[in-house]
Amino acid sequence: MTDQTPITGAVRRDPRYDVLFQPVRIGPVTAPNRFYQVPHCTGMGHLRPHMVAAMRGVKAEGGWGVVCTEFNSIHPTSDDLTYVSATLWNDDDVRANRLMTEAVHAHGALAGAELWHGGARSANNFTRLTPMDVACLPNLAGHPYQTRAMDRADIRDLRRWHRKAALRAREAGFDIVYVYATHGYLLANFLDPKVNTRTDEYGGRLENRVRLVRELIEDAKEAVGDRCAVAVRFKADETIGADGKPEWGERREMFAMLAELPDLWDINIADYTLEMGASRFAKEGALEPYMAWVKQATTKPVVTVGRFTSPDTMVSQIRRGITDLIGAARPSIADPFLPRKIEEGRIEDIRECIGCNVCYSGDSLGVPIRCTQNPTMGEEWRRGWHPERAAPRARAGRALVVGAGPAGLEAARALGLRGYAVMLAEATRTLGGRVAREAALPGLGEYIRVRDYREQQLRKMTNVEVFRESRLTAEDVFEIGADHVAVATGARWRRDRFDGKAYVPVAVGGAAVLTPDDVMDGRLPEGPAVVFDGDGYMMGGVIAERLALAGLETTYVTASDSVSAWAGNTAERWRVRTRLMGLGVRIVTAHSLTAFDGEGADLVCAYSGAAQRLPAGGVVMVGQRSPCDALYHDILARAGGDAARLPFTLRRIGDCEAPALIAAAVYAGHRYAAELDEDVDTDEPLRHDRPVVSAGGG
Repeated sequence: MTDQTPITGAVRRDPRYDVLFQPVRIGPVTAPNRFYQVPHCTGMGHLRPHMVAAMRGVKAEGGWGVVCTEFNSIHPTSDDLTYVSATLWNDDDVRANRLMTEAVHAHGALAGAELWHGGARSANNFTRLTPMDVACLPNLAGHPYQTRAMDRADIRDLRRWHRKAALRAREAGFDIVYVYATHGYLLANFLDPKVNTRTDEYGGRLENRVRLVRELIEDAKEAVGDRCAVAVRFKADETIGADGKPEWGERREMFAMLAELPDLWDINIADYTLEMGASRFAKEGALEPYMAWVKQATTKPVVTVGRFTSPDTMVSQIRRGITDLIGAARPSIADPFLPRKIEEGRIEDIRECIGCNVCYSGDSLGVPIRCTQNPTMGEEWRRGWHPERAAPRARAGRALVVGAGPAGLEAARALGLRGYAVMLAEATRTLGGRVAREAALPGLGEYIRVRDYREQQLRKMTNVEVFRESRLTAEDVFEIGADHVAVATGARWRRDRFDGKAYVPVAVGGAAVLTPDDVMDGRLPEGPAVVFDGDGYMMGGVIAERLALAGLETTYVTASDSVSAWAGNTAERWRVRTRLMGLGVRIVTAHSLTAFDGEGADLVCAYSGAAQRLPAGGVVMVGQRSPCDALYHDILARAGGDAARLPFTLRRIGDCEAPALIAAAVYAGHRYAAELDEDVDTDEPLRHDRPVVSAGGG
């Protein structure tokens, strides 16, 4: 799709937000405004340079004044695969990184490169070079490797590699170059008195532990400081105390030694599960108590983060002297055009981050980034999608979307944007489907933004009609006479469990087994309650939390070795377990639920086969879901099972086709709309970004 409809909107910024659009001097360069996309991972890095460049370029187009890379490895001794980093090892990497800087500069933004050495967090599984760090340390990511303790020659090498990477960054066109001294990587370990046990000039007292960071700042300034700003990424606190409050340790003294050396301070905190906290555990601006002191301790500009989506909160951060630049990763992913919408007075059009952290899962899984709110994220290059524009429809047509859940809402919105006449039919009074229901569960309130954004956009579209309380039959669909029909009727949770081979019932003797749908409908089990989590993501933990908050004695059971195992990909798992333990929920891992009779639940150990019985008056089964696809099949049956014989095109989308994440449902709705009436090569449906092999095989 090359033809793009224009973005409209006359500039009429609210004067309250003028401060957000003031330029900020950062050493030898100037940011055009205060919107700063801090370094964040993409799951693409050096493996997908065109995809990364297009994604970052769209953010610059959307008004982010500074757009940074992900962690950018300076040398093959810093290899984090399967976590995909960018690299600045050689001239080929210069060319790859230049794709990004050119895309960013095309829209007047600055480009930043986060130079990185992983130390004991890098197992070097790809390069197979010996890991190294401040001391002989176990691999901090859990791999069965240890680092060698760096000697003086290693430190000289590191300084040379860092300097060369800075020069390559400048050659690639970057305007800001980072010294990355946080998040538990190599430089952070030199600073840490608990880890740095050296007895030479790089260990011991504070000024020695700061020495390497100081040297790298000075090296970078000398190498590229005439043209590039030098930034330092630094944590503001040492740890979080037992009372939940920050403990500063030596951080203030450490900062004072370096305060005026770099051109910019990029500040975060010690607890990554809070810094990267899902909305269940961390709200907008939650990091302020940890970071507020930094700006008062330096004359250099400071950037802080806090999953900021409200321009009023942003202005408050600046007016109160908390920060100079509004740092964002997730808000810039959910809405790459957030700054531009504020500038154009279109606050209601902001697609706010919901804090689900599905974006982070892409990095955890080593696959391209994705976003629940923004289905175009990561698809800018390979599918040609844009978050604010869409190709005009190829021909006139009327589209009927049945079901106003996440897939249906996004399909209707995107079809409307393309110019189709759209009818959206919802069986109930409330739009949103599963997101409206799940948003009422503990901690998930921000999920409603998935519905609210789309409902707001639909209100503006004169070519889209929404029909509530309109449960359609196959006969109704035929009578409507649309040219295109998308069935997006969702899915329902099952009452049985899947044991790896087949679905197995667990109810015995007529005892009632509930599902998350029952709980969301207001029906709670009798206590004591057992929640069996066969899903492994967030629902099992949320249901257990809901029951515990209702005063029920609750046991959480899972066949996995971990609570909410998949939530490790979204940086939630530790906090889920901590939350459940704090509520008094009993946790039983590595056990399957085999039977329930209304008085007890029978469990069997996944390893030993040993059985145990728990007192249980009720069970909530959080397992799999069944697509609500009866309407789809009824329609298809009227054509003898052959969709080609129908007088309209027919597709099922979202959970109705295959239950999955909310992000997958939104994506399915968008893809349906983007591809309708388009000539899509189903054999090669997307561009494949990969290293190019020359004809000679070199």
